[in-house]
Amino acid sequence: MRRRDRRLGFRAVINNTAPVTSRTPRDTRLRLVSRQPLAAARRAVGTRRRRSAPRPPEGVPPRDQLARQARACLSDAVRLARWADGTGLSPGSAAERAAEELRIPVEQIPVHWDRARLAGLVELHDGTAMPGWRLRAWDRDDSAVLRGWVALFDAWSLAHPAPGGADPGAVGEVVVAAPQFLSVMHLSSGPVTVPALLDLLRRRIAEIRAERDGAESPGGPPGDSPAGGAAGEPDDCLPALLDWALHGLASVGALTRCAEDGRGRPGQAVLTPLGNWAVWVKLEQICVAAQSPAGNIEQHAEDMLRGCARLSPGEARAEYRAWLAARPTGPAVAELIGAARGDDALIRGLAFEALRAVGAPAEPAVREAAGEPVLRPYALLWLAEHDGADPADLANGAPGVLTAEEATWLWVDTAAAVADHGDGKVLVEHLDSAVQSSVPGLLEAVRATGHPRTVQVLVALAAAHPDPALARAVRRAAFQVHTGEV
Repeated sequence: MRRRDRRLGFRAVINNTAPVTSRTPRDTRLRLVSRQPLAAARRAVGTRRRRSAPRPPEGVPPRDQLARQARACLSDAVRLARWADGTGLSPGSAAERAAEELRIPVEQIPVHWDRARLAGLVELHDGTAMPGWRLRAWDRDDSAVLRGWVALFDAWSLAHPAPGGADPGAVGEVVVAAPQFLSVMHLSSGPVTVPALLDLLRRRIAEIRAERDGAESPGGPPGDSPAGGAAGEPDDCLPALLDWALHGLASVGALTRCAEDGRGRPGQAVLTPLGNWAVWVKLEQICVAAQSPAGNIEQHAEDMLRGCARLSPGEARAEYRAWLAARPTGPAVAELIGAARGDDALIRGLAFEALRAVGAPAEPAVREAAGEPVLRPYALLWLAEHDGADPADLANGAPGVLTAEEATWLWVDTAAAVADHGDGKVLVEHLDSAVQSSVPGLLEAVRATGHPRTVQVLVALAAAHPDPALARAVRRAAFQVHTGEV
């Protein structure tokens, strides 16, 4: 029994399959099997004890209920995105028409349009708004819905701009400090008073300023910074900025607030089920990375990817997200693409897996990478999936995405990863994933690719294949490439 594992448009044989045994290689037909070369290469890297998936804390609803809440939170943004897709108009230039047809107050049109963009429901391509893949998957894919809502949650300070006249430095400090008081709210499992949150905010900002001052003035006396705000010293602007932060987080559905009552009891804030789940997920990502034997969150991209090769796909995705969360997006994307340019084809494939965890912010860099021959097949598959192509279609040869030459180059590159990290049996199984229908056709196409590892791949395949006639044909092709007899 074979199990299909479709990712990045590749195929691999998961269970054992019978080798090709025909002694007439020119008549040999290659079988169509699941294409997942990264899975094949991973098998050779080794296995490790699997961690059981962490369970959400008690009281967090199931994912389908969370997705239902996220859909309700973004319902008007989804309606507006679909209206723009159907009419071809931008709500920015046709706000009154959109408001009238959707029965949304006209002053709310920019708000919901902004949320649609931040949640990945719409994307800008050369200044033109296009429907994002999450919009197409919105009604059927709970994971897409939750990821869209988390993207909005992460961008709460953009969805709810700071008050006019607020000090930009103080605003930035509040945004950086917000995860700490959200974590405390999560661990409290109930309402937290506004004065307690304000005290947490002051303490965290004092730590941020102390860390910054120490980095800027090593060896200098602490507390000398003109930014002020020593531990415990009140900042007149912080109560207003805390109110802004709580209002912003409430506006995206992460928490609810209760104002001070007439009896003098202070106001409170409590995380919604969605907010509670999102904070838990982020804390778990940090814990997963911290528990990694390779310490992946601290590693450079190539070392991180190499450490993730031993993990299951789900565990690897968690590592990618934790690694990405600890870095600015632009430099992290550049580092992943830089790792993909290296000599190790396994790292190349894993780098584009990690870029899938970045999503839309990686698109410009991936489009640019499509101009490099070494990265082009991976980049084109990434862009096709990002633009909404069905992964099943991509797994079945990527029709219309890769040319025959690009698909063959990718086959050789993947075979190089298997040869470097796998064994002969896995390499023989990889033979069946070629797009060509016969061994002679494959060998002719492989010889024409110009891939720098062609000779090594063919020699390794010839040494591993149990069919003497086929092995001789492959060995002859390797000799022809080596001597230039293409």
